[in-house]
Amino acid sequence: MSNLLPKAQAFAFRGTPPFLLQQRVGLAVLTLLLLFACIPAALAHEFKVGDLEIEHPWSRATPPGAKVAGGYFTVVNKGSVPDRLLSISSDISEKAELHEMGVKDGVMTMRPVEGGLEIPAGGKVALKPGAYHLMFTGLKRQPKQGEKFPATLTFEKAGSVKVEFAVEGMGETGSGDMGDMDHAE
Repeated sequence: MSNLLPKAQAFAFRGTPPFLLQQRVGLAVLTLLLLFACIPAALAHEFKVGDLEIEHPWSRATPPGAKVAGGYFTVVNKGSVPDRLLSISSDISEKAELHEMGVKDGVMTMRPVEGGLEIPAGGKVALKPGAYHLMFTGLKRQPKQGEKFPATLTFEKAGSVKVEFAVEGMGETGSGDMGDMDHAE
């Protein structure tokens, strides 16, 4: 069978002028480059409501028995007036809250954010580990790596938008990992 490949190639390219062969190879390379360039866009997921764009909502897989999971994303406000994230809801948990982490007197603290989170006009706010983030408490099921789960974000001016959180591995995307902190009230 290995003898057939060179014969097939010779037959396919027999009589093909060198410049046409170069064009075909160039076209094949260009096609592959374009295909690979599209992969990041296909993997990213964004949602839009009003002047707001919600970029890549994600969460981490949780171990069996875990009662909480975090949620992270970036909100970009392309408008000329500020907006405010007021609430979050999801079928994956009994409750979802916006939390803020910080360090006070050398001790890491975490508390719910009262009154919502302002998204400045023309600005953006990142919800990420070790900073502002969502807490899904009273999990009804464990988020598993590779799946997605729905949630609804409600903003003061833009209204509500349904998003999907992509579940990454337990240790993914990580400086400022929350580890085994107890998020009970």
